[in-house]
Parts: sequence; structure tokens; C-alpha cells
Amino acid sequence: MQQIKVRAETPDDYRAIDVVNLSAFEGEAEAQLVGELRKSDSFIPDLSLVAELNGRIVGHVVLSRVKLINKDGETGILALGPMSVVPSQSHRGIGSELIDAAVARARALCFGAIVVAGHPDYYLRFGFRPASDWGLTCNLAIPEDALTAMELVEGTLAAGGEVVYPDIFRKLF
Repeated sequence: MQQIKVRAETPDDYRAIDVVNLSAFEGEAEAQLVGELRKSDSFIPDLSLVAELNGRIVGHVVLSRVKLINKDGETGILALGPMSVVPSQSHRGIGSELIDAAVARARALCFGAIVVAGHPDYYLRFGFRPASDWGLTCNLAIPEDALTAMELVEGTLAAGGEVVYPDIFRKLF
């Protein structure tokens, strides 16, 4: 099997990342979201990762800052997404490689938790759990079960609360 290489994106990758998102989602919203995230305070360059196969970018994931607001105040955590793989390369483990690498980098950067607004059945395989397990809600118009979370530091999500995504996400959801 060919080796998948996961690395941080560079400016030279932007167009290829757009193509990955456009083909994976069959629309422009996710590609526009990634572009907007890059211009925002939520963006962390080391947490925008590409997957290369034979020197070609075939997948992308981004983790960005979101706020967790609860009775204890405000905490910065991460949101995963969008995550995309070109359809011709799906079911080859590329998404898994991207998520595993993103989680490992987030842990190394000492972030306490990651949330995902997306397909819960997919993310539960990686150790994410229903956000409702911690009493978490979010400000996006999504079904309650579409929000999953993972603690990287035990106790980060213990007080529950509302995950507040930046307005740029609300255009998509």
C-alpha cells in the first residue's frame, strides 16, 4: 500500500485544498469556510493538515479555536472540521490518518478538548463521544446528536456548557 504523508499545510497547498473540499462536499461552502478560517483568530497553522498520496494532496482537516462557555467561565477548546478526502481516494484510511494526526498534534499543543459538528457515527470510531455526555450544546443549527467531543485533558468538559463557534461556521450550518 502506498504511504500517506500527513503534514501541516503551506500557502502553496491552498488551491489543492480547495479542490479537495470542492470535490468532497460538492459545493463551495466548506472551501470558503477554510479560506475564512485562515484569516481569523481561530486559525492555528500547525493544526491545518493535508494528506499526500504520491505527492498529491488527497485530504485535508483543520482544527480551529472555539469557546466553551459555562458556569466556570470561558475556555478555549478546538473544533475539528471541515475534514475532507477526495472521493476517488475514500475508504483508504486517509480520513483516519488525518484525524489521528490532528488529535495527536492538539494533544501535543496542550489543548483540553476537541468537538466536531458532523457525522457522529464516523467520529465515534476515533474516541469521540456524544457531546450530551458532558452536557454540551453549541450555537450551530444542527441536530443534538451531530455534536461529538473528545477530552484530551481529563476534566476539561466536566462542567458542560455551550460550545460557541465563530460566525463564519454559522454560514455553513
